[in-house]
Amino acid sequence: MNKVFSLQRSILTTTFAVSLLWCVKSFELLYYVDLSWLGVRPLDIFGALGILTAPLVHGSLEHIFNNTLPLLILGSILLYGYPRSRWRVLGLVWLFSGVGVWLFARDATHIGASGLSHGIFFFLFVVSIFRRDKSSIAIMMIAFFMYGGMTMTIFPREEGISYEYHFFGAVAGALSAILWHTLDPKPIEKRYHWQEKPEQDDPLIGDEWRTDLEPEESRPTNEVNQDSSEWINRQ
Repeated sequence: MNKVFSLQRSILTTTFAVSLLWCVKSFELLYYVDLSWLGVRPLDIFGALGILTAPLVHGSLEHIFNNTLPLLILGSILLYGYPRSRWRVLGLVWLFSGVGVWLFARDATHIGASGLSHGIFFFLFVVSIFRRDKSSIAIMMIAFFMYGGMTMTIFPREEGISYEYHFFGAVAGALSAILWHTLDPKPIEKRYHWQEKPEQDDPLIGDEWRTDLEPEESRPTNEVNQDSSEWINRQ
């Protein structure tokens, strides 16, 4: 029940966070407000504010639609699968990706939460390589099956899309995996009863199967002769 409740809480928390993004976009549409000035503008003093605010703003409905489902799925997986490192990962991805864009990106206004979704995906991918337990590998397979294409969107593909946000989000996610891959305890592996008991001889076969017993030819001659004489006497 605890695991089910934890999963439900993770989904609800992620849904609430994504709902805030929709509230911001709805505010823009209803009141005809342009909040793109909250984005990251590289090497601009006032544009540095976007390090904190750019993931909250989206340029169009299509833009926010494209980010909604990845954030819901990947965010829920992160919150559920890595309870000790999840907030550190989100914080580092949010800040590091914004700083990277502000320092090295093209001269444009960069907005959107796609850097955050890429950071989460690359954390899930890289952390499974370090941990190699059943839980992290299963989480990685789900994430990769659904959003494996993110491994290619960190490179420039379409004009008007901030691949820089994708790239620095991915770097931040991989860095988070390196820093905190041991923070969450690995799940306890179930052991079966046959793994606990020491190995015993079969009651019917005994130790006849063992290969470390001496063959009769290797036994001393006097022992073989004694066995032969006993057999003759019994006759």
